[in-house]
Amino acid sequence: MFGISWAEFLVILLVGVVVIPARMWPDVARFLAQVINFVRKIIWKISDASENIKQQIDLEKPIDDLIRTTTDDVLADFSTPLKKIKKENKKKNSNSKKLGKNKKNKK
Repeated sequence: MFGISWAEFLVILLVGVVVIPARMWPDVARFLAQVINFVRKIIWKISDASENIKQQIDLEKPIDDLIRTTTDDVLADFSTPLKKIKKENKKKNSNSKKLGKNKKNKK
């Protein structure tokens, strides 16, 4: 308990009983009860906050997966050979020029 052995705790308790007069024991007991309640409330708040943080992290995991897969897809597109992209662009341009000529001829 807080790095204090039972023997040390009993010595501290005995010194407290000797030093504190008997008429003040109820006040000391009341004060200790308030301290214990205060510590319990803080512990409950901390545990609630940690649970909320865990839930938020669990909600963010799917978003992280989405970002990771999207990033992988984009990087995969960048890794395609440049020659292949140039060939595809030439094919698209020639097809669009042919379509443009056909439209002019039809008019």
